[in-house]
Amino acid sequence: MTKDVLGYRKKFGVIAPSTNTIVEPDFNDMRVPGVTSHTSRIWIRNQDLSSDEAFEALLEEIRVEIEFAVRRVLTAEPDYMVMGMSAETFWGGMEGNREFIRQINQWSDLGVATGAEACERALQLFGAKRIGVVTPYQPVGDENVIKFFNEIGFDVVNIKGLRCPSAVSIAHVSEDELRRALIEVNGPDVDAIVQAGTNLSMVGLADEAERWLGKPVIAINAATWWFALRENGIEDKIFGKGRLLREF
Repeated sequence: MTKDVLGYRKKFGVIAPSTNTIVEPDFNDMRVPGVTSHTSRIWIRNQDLSSDEAFEALLEEIRVEIEFAVRRVLTAEPDYMVMGMSAETFWGGMEGNREFIRQINQWSDLGVATGAEACERALQLFGAKRIGVVTPYQPVGDENVIKFFNEIGFDVVNIKGLRCPSAVSIAHVSEDELRRALIEVNGPDVDAIVQAGTNLSMVGLADEAERWLGKPVIAINAATWWFALRENGIEDKIFGKGRLLREF
């Protein structure tokens, strides 16, 4: 088979909401030679996230649009799929995540990296059991995150939902706000901290926070990219993006 000139090792098809301005540059910053990512956008018509009801309505919109985004990126002939969104990958707990993966497999006939499964694998590697979580979500989103982690055997000790009012506003959360959130969910009984929400800019801060907190801080974009690389036999180490990409 003819190899892509730039993606001669692997081409990743990335699915992201049209409102997301963080995940694409994050993935580009973690690029390794011979691996390229190609983003297809899920059209978000109404980006209101100001209540539980609005949050669920947005996810319903995503479920209608996501198949179209998958089919569009397939025209680039990717080798593997990467989900540049996280809420839907936690929704419905463990079975919801597995069903989501099955659905993407069915549409694309390709393997797929999801943020939820990447966090699961990372926590297992770190040997963590009790976790703190930071999200941009409303309470209903946090409930599904807790459900997922509980069902796969982790105890969510503390969770901080930032309750961002719109999909775009998630990317406006400052490093200072995120730092305060990390400190809030941390504690002596917390083995690791997980950050959900691919439109939160956390990769660089998580790398720093691991040093001053003395424990793993898993930024979901770094975890998802790490999972995608390792599932495809790409073992390159990346520095400045957290322990996962540097050590595992």
